[in-house]
Parts: sequence; structure tokens; C-alpha cells
Amino acid sequence: MTRPVTLFTGQWADLPFEKLLPQIAEMGYDGVELACWGDHFDVQQALQSDAYCKDRWAALLDNGLTCYAVSNHLVGQAVCDRIDARHQSVVPGHVWGDGDAEGVRQRAAREMIDTAKAYRRFLSNKPASAPAQVVAPVVNGFTGSSIWHLLYSFPPATPAMIQAGYDDFAKRWIPILDSFDAVDVNFGLEVHPTEIAFDTASAKRALNAVGQHKRFGFNYDPSHFGYQGVDYVAFIRSFPDRIFHVHVKDAWWGHGDGSVGVFGGHTDFGDWRRYWDFRSPGHGDIEFEDIIVALNDIRYEGPLSVEWEDIRMDRFHGAAEAADFVRSIDFPPSNVAFDAAFDKSRQ
Repeated sequence: MTRPVTLFTGQWADLPFEKLLPQIAEMGYDGVELACWGDHFDVQQALQSDAYCKDRWAALLDNGLTCYAVSNHLVGQAVCDRIDARHQSVVPGHVWGDGDAEGVRQRAAREMIDTAKAYRRFLSNKPASAPAQVVAPVVNGFTGSSIWHLLYSFPPATPAMIQAGYDDFAKRWIPILDSFDAVDVNFGLEVHPTEIAFDTASAKRALNAVGQHKRFGFNYDPSHFGYQGVDYVAFIRSFPDRIFHVHVKDAWWGHGDGSVGVFGGHTDFGDWRRYWDFRSPGHGDIEFEDIIVALNDIRYEGPLSVEWEDIRMDRFHGAAEAADFVRSIDFPPSNVAFDAAFDKSRQ
């Protein structure tokens, strides 16, 4: 088993799709995880046009690339969030509409449903010459949260207030997940601060809130756990059948000058005072070998998708280095016990 190495295009959305693909190929990637922003994957065009889907596949294959997942984090964020001006800057105009908060949330929910349908149509137009799908079809993204502002419980938040947030999440997301199920597509939540699930405990609660819905799982990303002090390897073992997709993303912590803690001190990424920051894979504190062992144990065979973020490093240099790094740390599981050769019947 050799897992494909892909690049998530979300942080590259300033570059046109046709210009970016040859650069991704040159950096050594097998494929992409397409972002539903910039011009990389237009949900409404893919939903309505086989020609658009075919053109996207042709461009990928012309560059020796494929696609194993699409991601719509920015719209998903608006489904449960307390809407403000930040959302206007990241969601499509037809989702923002008149900016009415509840209207934005409902339009975001419809756009997520459309994303699953669009991805299914995209896959139905996949040429026979394209590499086989190595992971069940998945749309990755965020959910948003109506209770993130209650994270630090002062003034004290009651259990009922927290439960109301999970109830709101379930009310909004179960119909989305049912629509995903109708087109045989999974949803992979990237467990992350500002989401309904941001660590292992909240991920379990979110899964229970949607009744263990079979389409709800995780786009596993260790970088969001480490600096919180969450055991990112144990997370894999806690959800062995819910790891739908994997991000390779690194972070370091325990840095800075001691003046900024884990909450960030309202500083920008890259500020030398920060306790933690995202780093190019291999340059942070994540123990990726432990992750690979755990992924092998649960028999995850999908892509290892680099989400490249490191404000201290040129992104082309870093992403090319990351492709090589991921290949260097990945290895297939053994199909035989190492001491089996001691058995005379096997000699």
C-alpha cells in the first residue's frame, strides 16, 4: 500500500487553477484536494455542467494529477456560526445575500448540500484513465459553532447553554448529512478551534449529537491538537472507522518569549512572541511516524494531503519539500509477523 500524496489547494486560491496544476506536478504531488474557492472547484458550475467537470478532469490528467477529495471549509463555517462581517469576506456572494444572519446560515447549508451533489457529478465524469479512487468520496470542511464564544466559561455557561449549541448543530447538519447520504458522499469535519468539535471530547459529543450518522466523520489534522495538549495519535484510535481523510500539517509549540499563551494574545501568525504556530511538515513538533503507525493500524488507505501553512517559509520551497517529506515518513503495514519465520512449517 502506497498512499498518494496530495496538496490541498485552499491556501493557493490566489493562483488560477490552470496555472497552479503544473506547479503542483513539478513539486512532486500525485494529486490535489480541491478547494471550493478561488477558481479551483466551482460548486454551482460543477453541479450544473458535465462539460465543466470534464474540463477539470482533463486539466488534472494533462498534468499527471488526480483528485481524491474536495473541501468547502469556508461555507461550512457559516452553517452554525454567529454571522458577522468576517463571513462576508470568505463566502460566495450568493451565500451571503443580504447578510441577514439566519439567511446566511440557511444558504450555507444549501450550498453544502450542493457541494456533495456537485462532487458526485464530478466523480461521475471521471475518465477511465484516471487513477482509481482510494478513499470513499468525501467533502471536507468546517461546521461552525453557535457556542464557540462560550469556550471560556465566564460568565459561567450552564450545561443547558452548551447542549443548545450541540442541538443547533444537529438540527442544521443532520439534513445536510442525509443529503450527503443520498449521493453516497461522506463529510469530513476538520476538528479545529471555532468548530463544534475542536478536541477529542467535543468530537465524540458532536458525533453523538448527529446520532452517529454514518456520513459524519473527520478530516484528521494533527496540527490543531498538539498545541492544545490533545493526544493526536489517540484521536485516530478513538475514531478508527471515522477517519475519512487525512491532512499532513505541522505545528510547533513551547516557543515565543513567554508573553503570548495558547490563546494567541491577538497576535498574527508568525509573530515571534507566539507560544505556537503552524510550520511546514517536518519543521514542527508533530510526531508523524506515530501517526503513520496508527493510520496503518486502522487500515487507512486514503491520501495524505498536505495542507501547507508556514508564514516563515516560501510556500513553493516548503510545499515541494513537504511532498518529499511525506513520502519519506509513510510506509506500508506488515502482512506477516516478523517472527513467523521461526515456525518450521513456514521454512
